[in-house]
Amino acid sequence: MSPLSSINAYLQPGGLIQFLPQAGQAKSVIPAAELQQVGDLMPATGASGASSFTDMLGKAVQEISSKQTAANDAINGLLGGQNVSLHQTMISMQEASVSFQLMVEVRNKLLDSYQEMMRMQI
Repeated sequence: MSPLSSINAYLQPGGLIQFLPQAGQAKSVIPAAELQQVGDLMPATGASGASSFTDMLGKAVQEISSKQTAANDAINGLLGGQNVSLHQTMISMQEASVSFQLMVEVRNKLLDSYQEMMRMQI
């Protein structure tokens, strides 16, 4: 069973997914393409759960690295006088920064979880 198979019941025509709003909230609609991107990051459930988790983390680190490389290329292009717009350079820099901050926070949560498990008594 894939991570997204339970969402198929909510699919709307046009590839949109609609969730029922809670009291006082507007309807939220998520395009199915965005959910598919999230599903691609999720590991396939199988016998080797540890290697799938490792693969997922490795893929996330590679994606962050590529975003930082793209931001550096945009900065070098802007400084070199190439046809790179300032706003696109700033957007790629912020995207790389936010993704790196997310990775650091995920690492911190993983370390906190590990330390909490080590403090448990058997």
